[in-house]
Amino acid sequence: MKESQIQSKKIKELEAQGYYVIKLIKTNKNGIPDIIAIPKNSDVLFFEVKGPTGKLSPLQDWRLKELTEHGVKAEVYKPL
Repeated sequence: MKESQIQSKKIKELEAQGYYVIKLIKTNKNGIPDIIAIPKNSDVLFFEVKGPTGKLSPLQDWRLKELTEHGVKAEVYKPL
């Protein structure tokens, strides 16, 4: 079984257990694990960073709402 197949199986398993699962493709930190599994109502904080005139794409807006509905704090950060 390929690693990608194993990851997909684990993601489905975790989601079935109620976790919000994120498969990381590329990050700014080497060595970060492949999958983040966040339990409901955890203290995780997500920020979407935008420039002063930046706007959320429909997908970004949906993701922020999805995270909020999962009980996670997710915000848009715009400098003044």
